[in-house]
Amino acid sequence: FKVSLNTVSHALKVPRKAGIVLVSKKGIVVRDLEKFITLWATKRNLKKDIMYSAPANLAAYEIEKLMPGGIIWGAYSAYRFLYPEEPLPASYDKIYVYANESKLGELKKRFPTGLGKKTVESKVHIIRADAFMEKYGRIAPVAQILADLWNLPEWYAAEYYRALKNKIVQS
Repeated sequence: FKVSLNTVSHALKVPRKAGIVLVSKKGIVVRDLEKFITLWATKRNLKKDIMYSAPANLAAYEIEKLMPGGIIWGAYSAYRFLYPEEPLPASYDKIYVYANESKLGELKKRFPTGLGKKTVESKVHIIRADAFMEKYGRIAPVAQILADLWNLPEWYAAEYYRALKNKIVQS
């Protein structure tokens, strides 16, 4: 990722103290993936990275069909696309996707915030994609999905978190 060694060293202070990673001259070894993701999830401020939210009077699957190309699926949708053959841990009505600033205009047109006087809860959440996110394809990395699910407020986020974590442990 072309990150300086000093930055990496600083970022790994807490994981090293907790025994989560082992740093040697040969490289870095993650000793406890679950603890590493949990540490990341507790430090993550997902709400800060949401750059746009909008209501939608549609079912989640319909919202997903309206998403433009160039977005990266996160949270519940990502789980569904990763494991299409399996039943979902729970039904969901919120869509979380990653996008860069250049996609924001198109997303705002497809999902405007003003739906008249009727108050509708936001169902579409656009998360700011970092510079590395596009390297992973159309679905966010599993560790990212887990950290995000940990941070989401919906009751069913815990169901998805447990199901995805179990899949990782089994593999």
